[in-house]
Amino acid sequence: MVKSCWKPSIEGDSRGCLDGLLWYKDIGQHVYGYFSMAVVQANSLLEDQSQLESGLLSSSSSGPYGTFIGVYDGHGGPEASSFINYNLFCNFKSFVSENQEMSTNVLRKAFLATEDKFLSLVRKQWLVKPQMASVGSCCLTGVICNGLLYIANAGDSRVVLGRSVRGAKEVIAMQLSTEHNASFDAVRDELRSLHPNDPQIVVMKHKVWRVKGLIQISRSIGDAYLKKAEFNEEPLLPKFRLHEPFRKPILSAEPSLLVHKLHPDDQFLIFASDGLWEHLSNQQAVRIVQTSPRNGIARRLVKTALKEAAQKREMRYSDLNKIDRGVRRHFHDDITVIVVFLDPHLINGSSCYNSPMSIKGGGRLASLC
Repeated sequence: MVKSCWKPSIEGDSRGCLDGLLWYKDIGQHVYGYFSMAVVQANSLLEDQSQLESGLLSSSSSGPYGTFIGVYDGHGGPEASSFINYNLFCNFKSFVSENQEMSTNVLRKAFLATEDKFLSLVRKQWLVKPQMASVGSCCLTGVICNGLLYIANAGDSRVVLGRSVRGAKEVIAMQLSTEHNASFDAVRDELRSLHPNDPQIVVMKHKVWRVKGLIQISRSIGDAYLKKAEFNEEPLLPKFRLHEPFRKPILSAEPSLLVHKLHPDDQFLIFASDGLWEHLSNQQAVRIVQTSPRNGIARRLVKTALKEAAQKREMRYSDLNKIDRGVRRHFHDDITVIVVFLDPHLINGSSCYNSPMSIKGGGRLASLC
């Protein structure tokens, strides 16, 4: 396995290392503590994208300061997740400046603005690249600012909080994000209530609940073919086109929103794409972080998930690692993990706002595809 590292960019220490299909940043510093990132590729083209931005959260120089975390789990191709990775944070900063404050509404506006820009791109390329209409991405973001954690989620990526409890030996896992996967009764009920005249809005296909028999999630950025009827016709491939016309968008880019006041017992956050949670429970992941060194913890979580994936197929982890991208997708999905540690002293306002940090997870993997 060939290993390579590259030098940091001007904005902070954004180094990462590559080991085969694994990209990782074992340890880094953000405004409120330390973090660790890792990405492993399974698809022919890396569809997971991610980023961590720490420092000024506004387009103006007046603040606020904080840490922005994003996990973007693409499907149908890498175009939507890559677009989000290079546009969402810029949109977010603009809205923070415009509103002169941080809020869940700022995150919501950033999601919807990114969606509008991506759909505009789909429209411009419709005749040349109609497949862009069938590309989409889950989108999970978290912002730590002024003692609060803001979360916005569209899709089935997940953020889990590790919190210590007095008298308990184990750090408990608290899931903070709401997921939008048709496997959940609540998601199917929501879709049926929004589309009361469509008995086929969710159907079981190959033992999996799917929206219109096509996709498992009910919210995303992209997937224009299920949002605007103009993209559900030729030259889009027949397998994506619905037989019945629709007037109302089937999927939504509207994120679920949450504000969590950070507590001194809140120790760390695990942001990860669905690829991790297919193989690890919330409590398993929190236990691994609690009992392991911080340095390289994201890579350890990825490795544990890969071992679980190999075990399910009754094969050795070392043999799984020999399987190349593309074929690897039969065993596991792309997996992105960002572990963000929280220092209560810095959360409470004693941060000295170190030099800005900007890092995009798996960027080198994507460039090699």
